[in-house]
Amino acid sequence: MQTLQHFIAGRLVDGQSSRFGDVFNPATGAVARQVPLASAVEVDAAVAAARDAFPAWAATTPLRRARVMFKFKELLEQNAQALAELISSEHGKVVSDALGEITRGMEVIEFACGIPQLLKGEYSEQVGSGVDSFSLRQPLGVVAGITPFNFPAMVPLWMIPVALATGNTFILKPSERDPSAGLFLADLLKQAGLPDGVFNVLHGDKDAVNGLLTHPDVAAISFVGSTPIAKHIYETGAAHGKRVQALGGAKNHLVVAPDADLDQAVEALMGAAYGSAGERCMAISVAVAVGDVADALVAKLAERARSLKVGAGDDPVAEMGPLVTRQHLDKVSGYVDSGVREGAKLVVDGRSLKVAGHEDGFFIGPCLFDQVGTDMTIYKEEIFGPVLSVVRVPDFEAAIELINSHQFANGTSLFTASGRAAREFVSRIQVGMVGINVPIPVPMAFHSFGGWKASLFGDHSIHGPEGVRFYTRLKTVTSRWPESLTAEFAMPTMK
Repeated sequence: MQTLQHFIAGRLVDGQSSRFGDVFNPATGAVARQVPLASAVEVDAAVAAARDAFPAWAATTPLRRARVMFKFKELLEQNAQALAELISSEHGKVVSDALGEITRGMEVIEFACGIPQLLKGEYSEQVGSGVDSFSLRQPLGVVAGITPFNFPAMVPLWMIPVALATGNTFILKPSERDPSAGLFLADLLKQAGLPDGVFNVLHGDKDAVNGLLTHPDVAAISFVGSTPIAKHIYETGAAHGKRVQALGGAKNHLVVAPDADLDQAVEALMGAAYGSAGERCMAISVAVAVGDVADALVAKLAERARSLKVGAGDDPVAEMGPLVTRQHLDKVSGYVDSGVREGAKLVVDGRSLKVAGHEDGFFIGPCLFDQVGTDMTIYKEEIFGPVLSVVRVPDFEAAIELINSHQFANGTSLFTASGRAAREFVSRIQVGMVGINVPIPVPMAFHSFGGWKASLFGDHSIHGPEGVRFYTRLKTVTSRWPESLTAEFAMPTMK
């Protein structure tokens, strides 16, 4: 069995803690490899490597840093298929979905390639007689990214290119459930010419996370995951003087208005709810049926869900793969059980699904609930599985009130033919990312990604302009070159 290694100071190093975690192939249920779980000693080694590499990398011109990013993107394009197959083997998602996440990650690299332009400051001549003022954005130092299992390439790529291009050094702590993608990216960065120590991969569990959160030489932490952990990351990191962006959970609603094209809405919901087996923070898990559209919507969703092709990630006809671990499968199945107990109508039940030849895999079929109430657990909590709940509301006002009342405010969508309704929805909805006839409103890389309320802790969203601001500090310079100076004891003003 393969045992993975950390990547520190430009080379692979064995784990020293004597603690290991199992990495499964979700389609078979078998352990595929083991991953070392870092101790405090290994955390110190990774931070030391990044700290030592920082001065030279920060002094490297933005143009040269951008050229490394250009080469990195070229290498990632060349190796995308191999990386997608690796992701599928550890996460379970179908290969086409893995290729999609790599593409979205590459878009952030493309954005970071423009870093010479993005780091341009502001300049004001003659703010006073003979006085000029200008601003700079400079890197923070050693930064760390703690990333989730559901996007083992895309979410790291939301962080790494912007952090490196702005002159920081980086430590990636990938999910221990599917850690190999992080090592794959490390190898490509080294091939692209990134100096040793600028990028490091530290495997681990909560010990590694807490070690990074409390380490005095780590300047900033970026995190994507569940809300309870995001809150812990934010509070602990901030208490130790770090800049923190912590993206938490979601319960994303898609509103189907009476004037919506129902066939389009159903197809959108199928991909948004069941793509990647619902293991997406932007997955649509609640369909809000407005008025008398509900019966037809549920009937069409049920018919389409029953025809969904579920199989191993490398099955070319599969539309949905297994869940990531047996424990997660049990958790998602438990949510379905609770929905039945609490009185929701289970229209499509995927709990008994078996995939031929993969009977020990972590499979569950699509599940569809109707008549879901806002007091039910399946409505209130993030399930992170292929479970779609239909909530019926009488009108547009009730739909807005429903969404605005939820603790999560990550993403939401409205399907409608009315421009007036769409504009009203965008204006009044209290959610960070909004789609109009777009089921998964993930912003492009040159915009920024982030929710509101319990879906984001910290002041900055991720990637795009907000990412540049997060990974840099503002310095403002006021300058003059006088022939002589006279002491002034009053508050200085410009003349």
